[in-house]
Amino acid sequence: MITLNYVERKDVGDSTILRTEGYIPAVFYGKKQASTSIAILRSEFSKVWKEAGESAVVSLVGTLGNVDALIQDVDVDPVTEIPRHADFYVFEKGKKIEVSIPLTFVGVSPAVKDLSGNLVKVMHEITIEASPENLPHEIEVDISSLVDFDAQILAKDLKLPAGVTIAGDVEEVVASVSAPKAEEVEEPTVAPDLSAIEVVKKGKKDEEGGEEAPAA
Repeated sequence: MITLNYVERKDVGDSTILRTEGYIPAVFYGKKQASTSIAILRSEFSKVWKEAGESAVVSLVGTLGNVDALIQDVDVDPVTEIPRHADFYVFEKGKKIEVSIPLTFVGVSPAVKDLSGNLVKVMHEITIEASPENLPHEIEVDISSLVDFDAQILAKDLKLPAGVTIAGDVEEVVASVSAPKAEEVEEPTVAPDLSAIEVVKKGKKDEEGGEEAPAA
């Protein structure tokens, strides 16, 4: 299990001092766990976040006791993309939880390779139900079954690890292949007949001239 050390927020100081010392503010909470403000080292959290994502159990170790949790939410700086705050959800032991797991597409689709189709990834993550110890880091989607433009991969077709079930609609489409778009053929531009335009203009002048009254 991944371990992350923490300290009480009050032991570090206000947010300015906290960040100066290399910490970021965080909080852990749950259905049976009161919201608790803590501080964690940014460098350690970044490593854990990269390794665990939001689907692996993290053991928070500190002076207020040890709790097992999931990374629920992370606030990052929009410019530097450095984490600024983290939320941890403390789950109830012995009970299954619902978590959104990222999908990884593997294999080669004959409809893409041989028919020049376009792979359509309808879903990029899927909600599953499992015990915390059985949570996968990701779920692979083998696209080799997409042999033509009518083929689809549904949620129920995914190969799940033991102890893991789909929490949503099992008939939901995960991926398919669309036919390539036909190239539009531009019609050649026909140059205008300038001689015809001149004739029309000349005829108009003649007609206008013929309507003038004769001189007295």
